[in-house]
Amino acid sequence: MPITTFEFGERYKYQNGFGSYLETEAIPGALPIGQNSPQKPPYGLYAEKLSGTAFTAPRHENQQSWLYRILPSCAHPPFARAADGPFKSDKPTDPAKLEYIPNQLRWDPFDHDDQTDFVSGLHLVAGAGDPTLKQGIGMYIYAAGKSMAENSAFYSADGDLLIVAQDGVLDVRTELGWLLVRPMEICVIPRGIKYQVHLPSGPVRGYALELYQGHFALPELGPIGSNCLANARDFQAPMACFTEDSGATASEGPNSYTITVKFNNSLFQTKQAHTPFDVVAWHGNYYPYKYDLGRFNTIGSISYDHPDPSIFTVLSAPSDHSGTAVADFVIFPPRWLVAEDTFRPPWYHRNTMSEFMGLIAGEYDAKKGGQGGFMPGGASLHNVMSGHGPDAKSFEGASNAELKPTLVGKGSCAFMFESCLMVGVTEWGLEMCKKVQEGYSEESWGGVQVHWERPKGVSANNHLL
Repeated sequence: MPITTFEFGERYKYQNGFGSYLETEAIPGALPIGQNSPQKPPYGLYAEKLSGTAFTAPRHENQQSWLYRILPSCAHPPFARAADGPFKSDKPTDPAKLEYIPNQLRWDPFDHDDQTDFVSGLHLVAGAGDPTLKQGIGMYIYAAGKSMAENSAFYSADGDLLIVAQDGVLDVRTELGWLLVRPMEICVIPRGIKYQVHLPSGPVRGYALELYQGHFALPELGPIGSNCLANARDFQAPMACFTEDSGATASEGPNSYTITVKFNNSLFQTKQAHTPFDVVAWHGNYYPYKYDLGRFNTIGSISYDHPDPSIFTVLSAPSDHSGTAVADFVIFPPRWLVAEDTFRPPWYHRNTMSEFMGLIAGEYDAKKGGQGGFMPGGASLHNVMSGHGPDAKSFEGASNAELKPTLVGKGSCAFMFESCLMVGVTEWGLEMCKKVQEGYSEESWGGVQVHWERPKGVSANNHLL
């Protein structure tokens, strides 16, 4: 079945579609009919436009939603720098201190942390670019052991956040509604949307990619046709859901809510006297969404050779150069291999793109698992033009395997964040996490055998006049 069987059952209803224009109301009649900003919106609500692109972006790129809420987002005291947080300049995840190195890197599974919530449990591992210029990406590991406070909310002004759940369940409350995100699901929370993360199954760990420029899109299919890979109908968006908690005015509520914003990789906070989760209805195409990776329609060669891994792209964030991505999200799910006379795992490779890989579950067919190998909750980084490929044991096994139809990756799913940018690594990623496998390169490729046999009597001087 092209769907994941989850141990943790679904809690919510959703709307379906990627990039679709959707509408939802928690109270019937809360959406105005025929206009966006009437003089008096229904039920005394405020109309608020949320723009994810410039007003004049081309229609096919334009992303915006209209929210109908109890109080507008602007009703809060000034923000002040947060006293603590994972992005301060004295922290080992400081984006200003990225180290750019050509070495192949691999990490053991990152530690869980039962003392942090989702925001304080974010660790920047690597990145590139500058959110003030809306250029670049940030690659994260998250580990958390407690839910965010009921009276808190977080949003990023720096970019869209793609979350890859690896261990544990995220129950994500956003301004636009709830998303339940389980291992083998991803979600994307666009720039500016406030949210709160709860942990209904206990501690969590996973990966995240922040996109500073543009938004994720489905990859073009070209001659594949009109279906396959991630189908638009399988993406799920929340239904409107709201809380009533305010006073007669925005500053007179009985409770206090802490709003934290990530702004140029620094955290700022304010406290307001009304809940930020008061959106009664909304319509538009700028919203958070989730996707079950088990629904990905994998394609591959049915004759010979291993195609480029771009055939496994779920989401892509294009650069200004056609066919080149600031960030691709690629997965390697269970799939059948049938190619004849072919080395079936991914080949040895040097790439103009940077490749950050993680493992959600199981084993990856081109890398050994187990202690000291590529394990769930761990990661690897092969930067621009850094050679990589199957380790020696995997190569020998695949080179001598019987080439019958084979199902690989059952119970497994690896993924890749691929970027055209050269990626720097934080101090936390290189040293403080204490997870770097120092012998990764030697253990993977130091034992690669020489199979070359020079043909007898053949000259090797064909380049000479």
